[in-house]
Amino acid sequence: MKNRKPGYFVTGTDTGVGKSVAAAKLLQQLDGDYWKPIQSGLEEEIDTRVVQHLSGLPDSRFHPSTYNLTQPLSPHESARRDGVVIDMTAFVPPTPPRPLIIEGAGGVMVPLNDSAMMVDLMVQLDYPVLLVARSTLGTINHTLLSLALLKNRGVTVAGVILNGPLNAANREAIEQFGQVSVVMEIPHLTPLTPGSLGDFNPPLSLPGHTP
Repeated sequence: MKNRKPGYFVTGTDTGVGKSVAAAKLLQQLDGDYWKPIQSGLEEEIDTRVVQHLSGLPDSRFHPSTYNLTQPLSPHESARRDGVVIDMTAFVPPTPPRPLIIEGAGGVMVPLNDSAMMVDLMVQLDYPVLLVARSTLGTINHTLLSLALLKNRGVTVAGVILNGPLNAANREAIEQFGQVSVVMEIPHLTPLTPGSLGDFNPPLSLPGHTP
């Protein structure tokens, strides 16, 4: 499948690195729509609701997940416990008139079924990828490993988003050794609310994006 609509696939170096916060900010800045292909953990607060709350956008901008799994686990394990097999041919992205922000589950190499990983879904959907990473200690290794895997699979990497306290040294190292641009930095916002996120307007250096 070749993508003919504007948008980005938001992935992360790990679980809990701030993909949903980054997705909400991207929705605000790009005036986009949101789609999470696989939602794990319906018994907890799901990412779609978090992103909608933080972005302040209406229901019409949020598209149904292809798979909704009950347990907050890796998709393959959550699917197994629900008696579901994730079928890669089932993923058909919505085609809104606005940029589509797609949020993955976990990191690049999270298993989806017995043979496919999250990166395989990125390759299949063929959207440019934005990699969300922590700004703090340890991020260089995790980020460079994720970038190497994405590039090895031929995925177009649009840039890295750093989440956490501003760290110039880590940013420079990621850009230098990863040969990639850090396109946005999101510091810890306390409290994290729709208002604080909306008032925070970081530079976003994506090709073709005009603030």
